[in-house]
Amino acid sequence: MADPAPPHGAGARFNRLVDIMRALRAPDGCPWDREQTVTSLRPFVLEETYEVLEAIESGTPANLCEELGDYLYEAVFLAQISEEAGHFTIADAIDAICGKLIRRHPHVFAREDRNGSITTDQVIERWETMKAHERAALRQSSGRADDHAAVRAKTTLSGVPKTLPSLLRAYEIGARAAAVGFDWAKPTEVLDKIEEEVAEVRREVESGAAGHLSRAEEEMGDLFFAMANLSRKLGIEPEAALRGANEKFTRRFDAVEQAFTARGRSLENATLEEMEGEWQRVKESA
Repeated sequence: MADPAPPHGAGARFNRLVDIMRALRAPDGCPWDREQTVTSLRPFVLEETYEVLEAIESGTPANLCEELGDYLYEAVFLAQISEEAGHFTIADAIDAICGKLIRRHPHVFAREDRNGSITTDQVIERWETMKAHERAALRQSSGRADDHAAVRAKTTLSGVPKTLPSLLRAYEIGARAAAVGFDWAKPTEVLDKIEEEVAEVRREVESGAAGHLSRAEEEMGDLFFAMANLSRKLGIEPEAALRGANEKFTRRFDAVEQAFTARGRSLENATLEEMEGEWQRVKESA
C-alpha cells in the first residue's frame, strides 16, 4: 500500500495514523502487528509510558515529541484491536474523554465562575468530588456482568489499577480515600505516622526474633505507604521524587568511580572510608 502524503491539520494527521494502523492489521499487513492482542501490548504500553517520563525529565522537546508519537501509536493500536473485537472504536474513546473533560470543567464549559474567581485548589477539589460522584453512580447502576465499568466501581478503591507501580498506587489509594474525607488533616500528622512506622521497623530489625523479617517487610510496607501519602499532602509526585533521587545517586556514584579510575584504581580495591571521602567531595562540588 502506497504511503499517502502527510495531510494538513492535527485531525487529518491523526486519521492518517488510524489508517496506517488499520493497514498494519489488515490480512495483507504486518504479521507481527496482526498477532498482537490487548494483553500482549501491555509491556509495550508500560515501556512507552516510562520513555515519555524520561523524555519529560530530559528537558528535550524533540525527544518528548517522538515519545508522545510512540505513546499515541500504542493507544491507537489498542483501540484498533478493540474495534476488531466489537468492543469500541478509537472514536468512542475520544468521545469518552471529551465528555469527561467537559463534565468536569463546568467553570469553563458551563459558564460557571467565568469571572476568574475560581482557584486551582477549588478546581482540584471539584474534580475529585465529581470523580467520587461518578464512581458512586456506577456502583448504583445495573451492575450487569458485562458492564466492566460498573464492576470496577463497586467500592471507592476498587477502581485503582493494581498494575500501577506500588508507590504510585499508594498515592492514588490515599487520594481516593481523601476524596471521601478519610485523610490526615495536615502533613505534620503524616510525619508523625512516618516516625511511628520507622520505630516499628527498627523494633523488628533489632528484635532478631523468629519471623522478624516477615514482620519487618510488613512494617516497611506501612512506612512506604505513609511516605507516599506525605508526598500527596505536600503536592509532590512520589515516583518523580524517587526517580530524581535515583538519578542523583547514580550521577554521584559514577563520579566517585570515575575519580578512582583516573587514579588507576577500582572501587573493589578501595576502602569504604576512601569511597566515602570521595563521595563527600563529589557531593560538595555538585
